[in-house]
Amino acid sequence: MSLPHAILTALLEKPSSGLELTRRFDRSIGYFWASTHQQIYRELAKLEQAGRIRALPTAAPSRGQKKEYEVLPAGREELAAWVALPEDPRPVRDPLLLRMRAAAVVGVNGMGAELRRHLALHERQLAEYQEIEERDFTPEPEGDAGRLRHLVLRGGIDLETFWIGWLTRAIGYLDD
Repeated sequence: MSLPHAILTALLEKPSSGLELTRRFDRSIGYFWASTHQQIYRELAKLEQAGRIRALPTAAPSRGQKKEYEVLPAGREELAAWVALPEDPRPVRDPLLLRMRAAAVVGVNGMGAELRRHLALHERQLAEYQEIEERDFTPEPEGDAGRLRHLVLRGGIDLETFWIGWLTRAIGYLDD
């Protein structure tokens, strides 16, 4: 996935200013596709220059006024074409897994504390996802859009559940 496609997705869901987009990224898309505010603004400029988005007209333009962007037909076509492309899963690149492998060679000194820290982080993230699910989704979301958004969130919940189980098992191995 690329940042321009994430931005097109967010703007198709709701036309927004750059500031609003960065806030929405922090609360939703950023859970699975992180980006800095500077990257978002840089991509907005590129998308506008490429004719995929445009700033909505304002009644009285003034210096420093927020631009609100919407997706143009070329942007929708780009996003639809990208959605249809095949893409292989990416290999896992997790420093914790590499550190575990290194600990097998040099010893586990300090790994227990780090595993417990990671466990707490994943437990907090799971609780946050579950809160979002309870607040924002009915047991059976309606329509494709609602079901797909819920599936993305469920993917996050399932990943956090996996990590919690794996970390618990790893801590148990170290404690034996």
